[in-house]
Amino acid sequence: MSSLEESLKEMFAAVSQANRKYSAFAKRAEDEGQKDVAKLLRAASEAEGIHANNFLRAMGMIKSTKENLNSAIDGEVKRFLKIYQSMMNTEMTEDDRWARMSLCYAHEAEKKFAHFFEKALLNLGQNKEADYFVCKICGFTVENELPEKCPVCGSRKKVFEKIE
Repeated sequence: MSSLEESLKEMFAAVSQANRKYSAFAKRAEDEGQKDVAKLLRAASEAEGIHANNFLRAMGMIKSTKENLNSAIDGEVKRFLKIYQSMMNTEMTEDDRWARMSLCYAHEAEKKFAHFFEKALLNLGQNKEADYFVCKICGFTVENELPEKCPVCGSRKKVFEKIE
């Protein structure tokens, strides 16, 4: 791998993390009534997301929808079969309860996304549109129908957000 490719990968990882971090910081600022700071952090998050997309494009990683779905499937399967499972099997103390719970939440959501991506790949070009709802507590995602309770964290259906 060339020095440029290595640098682009590092920058992609850094700005992707900044995008998510600033988004979380904005939510906290909003919750604390700091609307001006929340707005600034959302702007920074959006800019970092643009930078991440530009780095992906520069690395040639945004391809056809079919190739992108295959890449998404590979990533989801790798994470839920190997990375999350391995991490959940490590020794964690009681103090690591939130870490373990976060891993379990992500593990379940990743399995579901792998299924959704595989289904989209099978139906590619048929424009079979569905509604998706994401649990704002654990990230679990359902298609078309909301459950009374989230099957992963047990939250009520009112915490699910419809994705437009």
